[in-house]
Amino acid sequence: MPFHRMGVHKVLGNVPLVGKVLDAPYKRMVKNAINIADLRSIAKLRAHKMVFDYLDAGADDEISLRRGKDAYSELEMHYHVLSGLQPPLDLSTKVFGCDVKLPFFACPTAGNRMFHTEGETAAAKAAEHHGTLYGLSSLATTGIPEIGEICKGPKVFQLYVWKDRELVKDVLQKAKEGGFDALALTVDFTWYGNRERDIRNGFTIPPNYTPKQVWEAIKAPAWSWDFLANPAYNYACINTEVPADSLAAFVNSQINPAFDWKDAEWLLGEWGGPSAIKGVVRPDDAVLAKETGFSTMWVSNHGARQLETSPATIDVLPSIREAVGPDTEIILDGGVQRGTDIAKALALGADAVGVGKPYLYGLAAGGSEGVIKALEILRVELDRAMGLLGTGTVDD
Repeated sequence: MPFHRMGVHKVLGNVPLVGKVLDAPYKRMVKNAINIADLRSIAKLRAHKMVFDYLDAGADDEISLRRGKDAYSELEMHYHVLSGLQPPLDLSTKVFGCDVKLPFFACPTAGNRMFHTEGETAAAKAAEHHGTLYGLSSLATTGIPEIGEICKGPKVFQLYVWKDRELVKDVLQKAKEGGFDALALTVDFTWYGNRERDIRNGFTIPPNYTPKQVWEAIKAPAWSWDFLANPAYNYACINTEVPADSLAAFVNSQINPAFDWKDAEWLLGEWGGPSAIKGVVRPDDAVLAKETGFSTMWVSNHGARQLETSPATIDVLPSIREAVGPDTEIILDGGVQRGTDIAKALALGADAVGVGKPYLYGLAAGGSEGVIKALEILRVELDRAMGLLGTGTVDD
């Protein structure tokens, strides 16, 4: 990161008010946003083009990305009448055996400081604010101790299928010491998906200083100041010596396509606590995961960013529930844009729902205020949907 190596951030970071002035119009827009689509529009305005497209895109022709959203639209909700409900409704539930006030949460996602300098701390503040689960990626740009200081509630740590077992042991130990309640193993990232928007944009971390990228940075002054006036970020959960611009090389060297069920069994033995397998879309894999020792099935297709034409997660959810029975916990993510989507997932067998893009739009649009707003929008929508359905609790 040339400018950071020259210490430019130390100079710009001491210039008062500029960042606040540049962000002021976006903060007003975030305050007035009424749905997740509004936050998406604000994020698109504020962020560098390649950063927004990295967040917004799917794999190949983005068929799975569109299908993941459209699948919810095809599901009707048949409501009860005269249910005799009295507000407030009870949106509380349990996830990984922990009490939470909401049945949805912000999924663990990599490199949050790419979108806003607050990064993962913004989502941690939002989880604490709303009393819900927090998920931290092993490719986070904020360290485990910092998250523990902010979020005192339940936390899940996400891990990829790394080759280096000593690295895995070290990360797991940090997660245990940091008070994380559960582990989620991402199993749908053994190859890197073909994200064509990234290729067209010349996506790199950080941006290359080409005429195209400089022009896009000029068009996004709030994001650019945010980036230049703050310290360079690294992948704080694995090795602070690995700079963010070495992500691709690090991932390529560590991701283990040969990782199998025996390796998963070893990992669970090392962790010794509640665990989810993240990336399940087939009933037979869910059964194997349960037999291997995973306590939670996390139905996910990696935000439609990996295998093109992978199924919409809401479509496969009922078959996963049937395969593992009524007592195994299921989390679902993918395609969620509305509180009604969350209600549909809960009705079809999910115990909790993860959201990725919705809260990242909030983060890119307005930092912690944006993430808090994103979760609040979904909370209000879910509460309204449950009231209109005539269901007073998550269990209903």
